[in-house]
Amino acid sequence: MTDTPEPGDRLVASSAPPRPHRPAHPGGRPVTVRQRAATTLAGLVRLASRVAALALLLHALFTVFRANPGNVWYQFVELLAAWLSLGLANLFQLADPRWTALVNYGLAALVWLIAGSALAGLIRRAGS
Repeated sequence: MTDTPEPGDRLVASSAPPRPHRPAHPGGRPVTVRQRAATTLAGLVRLASRVAALALLLHALFTVFRANPGNVWYQFVELLAAWLSLGLANLFQLADPRWTALVNYGLAALVWLIAGSALAGLIRRAGS
């Protein structure tokens, strides 16, 4: 008599109840609440910095392609970009105002991306 395993059969007989699943690090340590909170906060920081960079790049593109300044979306993105530009909106003054906007707001977007990634990494490391 050969018992063939069926789906759901346990390979090792044990009288102990099954252990609940706990996510673990590659080293086998369980994830703590502090680590989970740090990972979540780091993700939120990264998301916020990417949204800020997107708003700045949208404003630069709206300026380069001469979007209608009377449009409500243009005004909203312009308001966000003015608030998020970190003082870099007038850093360079080039001959063409479209290039000026592209360079200055693109640089501010790059600063947001770098700073957001660095801060998220520090938060994640502090939580572990």
